[in-house]
Amino acid sequence: MQSTANSNKIATQLLKAIWHAAQGNEHLLNRVAFKAEGELPSVFAVTDLAAAAMGAAGLALSSLLDAIDSVSGRVSTASTKTVTVDRRLASFWFAYSLRPIGWKPPSAEDFVMGDYETSDGWIRLHTNAPHHRAAALRALKLNAPSGRADIARAVAVWPADALEAKVLAEGGCAATMRSWQDWQAHPHGQAVLSEPLLHWQSGAVIAKPLWSFNHSRPLQGLKVLDMTRVLAGPSATRMLAGLGAEVLRVDPPWWDEPTLAPEMTLGKRCTRLDLRNTSERERWINLLSEADVLVHGYRSDALATLGLDAEQRQTIRPGLVDVSLDAYGFTGPWKNRRGFDSLVQMSMGIAHAGQQLAGSSKPKPLPVQALDHATGYILATAALRGLEIRLRTGTGSIARGSLARTGALLMKTLNHPEKNNQALAPETELDQAPAIEDTYWGAARRLHWPVGVSGVNMQWDQPSGPLGSSEATWKR
Repeated sequence: MQSTANSNKIATQLLKAIWHAAQGNEHLLNRVAFKAEGELPSVFAVTDLAAAAMGAAGLALSSLLDAIDSVSGRVSTASTKTVTVDRRLASFWFAYSLRPIGWKPPSAEDFVMGDYETSDGWIRLHTNAPHHRAAALRALKLNAPSGRADIARAVAVWPADALEAKVLAEGGCAATMRSWQDWQAHPHGQAVLSEPLLHWQSGAVIAKPLWSFNHSRPLQGLKVLDMTRVLAGPSATRMLAGLGAEVLRVDPPWWDEPTLAPEMTLGKRCTRLDLRNTSERERWINLLSEADVLVHGYRSDALATLGLDAEQRQTIRPGLVDVSLDAYGFTGPWKNRRGFDSLVQMSMGIAHAGQQLAGSSKPKPLPVQALDHATGYILATAALRGLEIRLRTGTGSIARGSLARTGALLMKTLNHPEKNNQALAPETELDQAPAIEDTYWGAARRLHWPVGVSGVNMQWDQPSGPLGSSEATWKR
């Protein structure tokens, strides 16, 4: 058994890589302390990635507090800015943090979604959204399959790459299982691997970047416009909400994610706007004009086609901290491809490595959707660093991260000799915060937040609720 100190060495290495990507001061790294033993079961150091990504966000908060102290004339010492990360709780938050009391989250069962054997390998179909399911069935020429067996028979006659291309052409989401070696030789794999973990650009200057500082609720008074879905972006904005920011999530009228709303809408108000509609796009522009932070997960070309590219967004809101994510990165032939965590794992060799090293007959993904969650906290790190830059210099920021580039960081931990193989201790009721959250669906409790920053009170002022349940306005 490897010691906790050795296992934390991997987390420290990952933390350093994320912190450098966020352009943080290296001398602050020694503020972070990891605790707790064990890890999620994987050939990759998934728990170390969870601890490092959440630790980086905590360190960015600590660095922001330095800036707040500096501009407000408050005397502080490094000892007041310690950041502690519970590796075990971080692992649990990379799955689900909500513990319902007497009810179950809404179901979104879909027998089509999953991994299928093709004539020459494996493919994953991602069909949780109705329009993605319809696209996959069109590609397979199946009008009304009676069950998963019908899907498997239809897939089995296709070469994986050909079916992947066909599903994408129909507007769906799919990914051939490739090895890490194949990904490194693939034109898009090469493009992603040449990208930084975070792309940074300076934005426009705002005249007065100050806000009323509340040390225990550092983002109180700031507005965050959330244009993200599923897990990565919502994880980032959920953290910002817990630090006091007003978060308004905007979804199109047709989008829903019932199983994830109880988990990911915590602390947020949720509204709907169709940006293709001129009047609703104007309402969104008005919201953006007052926002301090924008987090969005649209494909690289989506907002640009509406005349709302990054440069225009800085014109609408000078000083904006503009943070975006993409599945497959921002360069290369797949830069506009739709994607999700499980698809990226298939594309870049994670599922293949898991299968090979476990001796499995099927693709073996990560035990949690770690690319989503880790990227989310890397984006939260970027948002907090952007706010610090704006506070110190008055300059906005444009930062971009991707699931595929986060996956490349995780790939460095494959079968690492210092990886700790001790299992995490099982969850107990003591891992849950005592407060009862009155969600839209029923009472629940949350796991304790894994990251502690001295003097900061991590809490959410609004329980989770359904998408589209609020007006498209700021509260204050």
